[in-house]
Amino acid sequence: AVVGAGLGGSAVTYFLQQHFGPQVQLDVYEAAGVGGRLATVTVNKQQYESRGASIHVLSLHMQDFVKILGLKHRREVAGKSAIFSGEHFVLEETDWYLLNLFRLWWHYGISFLRLQMWVEEVMEKFMRIYKYQAHGYSFSSLEELLRSLGGDAFVNMTQRSVAESLLEVGVTQRFVDDVIAAVLRSSYGQSVLVPAFAGAMSLAGAQGSTWAVEGGNKLVCSGLLKLTKANVIPARVTGVSLHSSEGRPLYQVHYEGSEGQGSAFYDMVVVTTPLHPSRSNFTFENFEPPIPDFPGAFQPSVTSVVHGYLNSSYFGFPDPKLFPFASILTTDTPDLFFNAMDNICPVNISAAFRRKQPQEAAVWRVLSQQPLDKQQLKTLFKSYYSVQVTEWQTYPRYDAAKSLPPIVLHENLFYLSGVEWVASSMEMIAVAAKNVALLAYNRWHQDLDKIDQKDLMHKVKTEL
Repeated sequence: AVVGAGLGGSAVTYFLQQHFGPQVQLDVYEAAGVGGRLATVTVNKQQYESRGASIHVLSLHMQDFVKILGLKHRREVAGKSAIFSGEHFVLEETDWYLLNLFRLWWHYGISFLRLQMWVEEVMEKFMRIYKYQAHGYSFSSLEELLRSLGGDAFVNMTQRSVAESLLEVGVTQRFVDDVIAAVLRSSYGQSVLVPAFAGAMSLAGAQGSTWAVEGGNKLVCSGLLKLTKANVIPARVTGVSLHSSEGRPLYQVHYEGSEGQGSAFYDMVVVTTPLHPSRSNFTFENFEPPIPDFPGAFQPSVTSVVHGYLNSSYFGFPDPKLFPFASILTTDTPDLFFNAMDNICPVNISAAFRRKQPQEAAVWRVLSQQPLDKQQLKTLFKSYYSVQVTEWQTYPRYDAAKSLPPIVLHENLFYLSGVEWVASSMEMIAVAAKNVALLAYNRWHQDLDKIDQKDLMHKVKTEL
């Protein structure tokens, strides 16, 4: 049984079938609809991503899914970004790459180079995971996975803030306050106190090239489930109880659907929905010792998709025709009521598509911590046709995390979503899904040489 049909659930279903073969029977439970947070909203008969919008170019699992499913990369529509402090723009992007570099250097010295070197070093080590997974290696805890990639330094990066780590490598406080804070507010809705590892992943996405799936990123989820011919059950799982039989345990999954309550038995269960008390009332029964509670909280986050006319004079541009930005990030200023906003394009982009001019009505996505009130909408928009609000608890509240959640809850009972406490992105979830599928396979076949091995770089080289 796989609990949840977001990206984690659909990816782990695909990987389980890849490793166990076509004879494995897969039931996927999903109450809300396939795709999870990779949802779209419709404005004027066009669909727009409401979250989970961009994928880093180095996301190899996501690249693979797109290739396997015959999907396409969405056409890029260029647009400039700027960082707003509530009073003025602290940094503005231009069409000239060299001028952008000069501005960064002029404002912040070599801080941006130090940042780039720091992020590249983290990413280079992180990329080892693809080699390890290609050779069938898996990890029974998030700490072991991180340690195999970057030693204790990676584990420590989940316990100390990104601000602390960057100041240590010579990035200035001003750069952290202006640029790093703006990126983290737009990606996680949180401050520079998020852990260094989650911060590095978010900053890699901000400075590398990114892409999205033509037709919507959620097509990856529905595509993978179709490909595996998994049995999708439209029901909410309420709990799992353990029935020990001789040898391997047997799990009973309890669920509620439109037909009422039911249950079914499984050799193996993968939970891909968050198990934190604020997010679920999931129960585990007959486990000895009992499965512990999961500490930590989730960050409330609101997406407002607004179809309307931007109030460019709020940003210091009385003439809307002169407003040059498609994306506005914000610094951590107490009076600012939104984290970021961008002029978004539909999920299907034709060859003739062009971005709306700033004086025209366009579709904007505004990210904030609280729903926007009428006055705040009036501040950002001169007038609007429609506002569609989605309230989520998308990301862990990173400053509340003291330790990382387990992957193995019981012998063949696995928890996938805990990876979000390391960092939350589509690729992190895909990496975790591959790890859980390999771990389940290696444990089932008692192949202990493929679990939690030390010095993997050396092992992989000798295997080659």
